[in-house]
Amino acid sequence: MAFLDENDVLHIMNKRIPPGVGDIVNLNNAKLYTTNSIDVPIIIERSRKKGPVILLTAGIHGDEINGVEIVRQVISRRINVPARGTIICVPIINIFGFLNMSREFPDGRDLNRVFPGSKNGSLASRFAWQFVHEILPVADFCMDFHTGGASRFNVPQIRVKKGEEEELEYARIFNAPFTMFSKTISKSYRETCSKEGKPVLLFEGGKTKDSNKEVARHGVEGVMRILHHFKMLRDEFEVPIAGEETIIIENSNWMRAKYSGLLHPRVPVGKHVDKGEYMATITDPYGMLRHKVKAPHEGYVLNINESPIVYQGDAIFHLSLPPK
Repeated sequence: MAFLDENDVLHIMNKRIPPGVGDIVNLNNAKLYTTNSIDVPIIIERSRKKGPVILLTAGIHGDEINGVEIVRQVISRRINVPARGTIICVPIINIFGFLNMSREFPDGRDLNRVFPGSKNGSLASRFAWQFVHEILPVADFCMDFHTGGASRFNVPQIRVKKGEEEELEYARIFNAPFTMFSKTISKSYRETCSKEGKPVLLFEGGKTKDSNKEVARHGVEGVMRILHHFKMLRDEFEVPIAGEETIIIENSNWMRAKYSGLLHPRVPVGKHVDKGEYMATITDPYGMLRHKVKAPHEGYVLNINESPIVYQGDAIFHLSLPPK
């Protein structure tokens, strides 16, 4: 199990990493059918000065590239070299899924639904158990990066549990364009962090199998603001100007397609729409159907289904609800 000893030496994955040292350790849980090992690189940077341990993770779903890009940029730009404390980066947790551009583990399970895992369970469950015991214990604060599923594009946002004032304050510091109140999902990594008493911010932005520069920018700048708050951002970096304050979304709902056909969105993600505003058109392939999709109420567009075709009942827009 990972821990810091009385001399501030980090013990992790059978390695000793003293203050002021950077290292890479590999989490190795399983092999391919060919017996080749699959390693999950854990990039660790430590300052000589004592301070918090910040854990950045992405790629729990292997096809969510934006999160991987955010953590990659943090490493590439050496933002992860702290002024004090320790920063641990795991750009791709689900290497198997990343290789196959798949959400799931090879056993067909969603890794983000099996935490905290089991030592003798399925492949995904075993990996979750190893991560929770070998990496998570040393963390003081966690940031986990995701995207929207399938073709659904999420506006850059932080998700926190309603009533968790500490996490809400951190969300304000991160200052993504939006902050959404969201319940924790059973057996998710976020729920496990919360149960272990570790504050966690869940970032969502963009969609699967897609890399978006603007989404990555929001993620990286948010990380820098959090590190500055903990006095871990080195002086050579300028703290990104926050601009407008994050918009808090307490409630939201999905608009669903009334007809099957071709979907033609007309509004960008993040836009505030008025009740009755023209948001999209659904047509058939033959030029006979043309249905206008209008906003049922005013609100912010939090997610857009960018699939060119939809079935009746498919979620097409995620829209915030007006304050009560």
